[in-house]
Amino acid sequence: MTDTTQSPTPSTSAQSLDVFSSSTKEEQQSQIAIYVYQSPIRAWHWLNMFCIIVLCISGYFIGSPPPTLSGEASDHYLMGYTRFAHFAAGQIMVYLFLGRIFFAFTGNKYARELFLLPVHSQEWRNGFLEQIKWYCFANNQAPQFVGHNPVAQCIMFFGFVLPAIFMIVSGLALYAEGLGMGHWLYNVTDFMLLFFDGTMAIHTYHHLGMWVIICFIMLHLYAAFREELVSRQSMISTMISGWRMFK
Repeated sequence: MTDTTQSPTPSTSAQSLDVFSSSTKEEQQSQIAIYVYQSPIRAWHWLNMFCIIVLCISGYFIGSPPPTLSGEASDHYLMGYTRFAHFAAGQIMVYLFLGRIFFAFTGNKYARELFLLPVHSQEWRNGFLEQIKWYCFANNQAPQFVGHNPVAQCIMFFGFVLPAIFMIVSGLALYAEGLGMGHWLYNVTDFMLLFFDGTMAIHTYHHLGMWVIICFIMLHLYAAFREELVSRQSMISTMISGWRMFK
């Protein structure tokens, strides 16, 4: 098998690359490499993953605390450390999300796929249907997309981007309560208290948002491993190296 690579330019397409096949018929499986995810995107992905893990674990125990420990609470400070981990990871995620929005404008065209659904494109809609057939085992060969496939774009947008925005805003509203009335963050996020009619409702929907993101993570992991193994194109390794490989 002969690997061929192309310089990392956003306009590179699979059709424009030269493929060099091996001499034997059985090994005519050349690989094409296309540079898709730039280093800031990959760094955001893995740092964001770490923050979500910390937020989900700490958030679960904040909503469902463990049994009371023996002795004085000051000897353990368990919930204090749990809340600190949650607040710290949440604030880091806010800055990472703002940086991700900024890089959507300054990065290559694949950096914008997370926020834009080109539903007006007939080609995109056709690709969506073909990808659905592939996921339902109705097609024998996977459609090949350089960036996110249309189904993945939809799941990322509705399963992560929108819930993440809600979790960030509602989380900041809950955090602002501890800062007190008159603080600028409280003044910016107090509309959440009016919209949801109180703090308890925000807590409930914030906790529900965690489960939405957990369901997204399960779908995301399943699709990534499935495509890496059976679609003849790289997925997980692409988010490590930045290069999409097509067999």
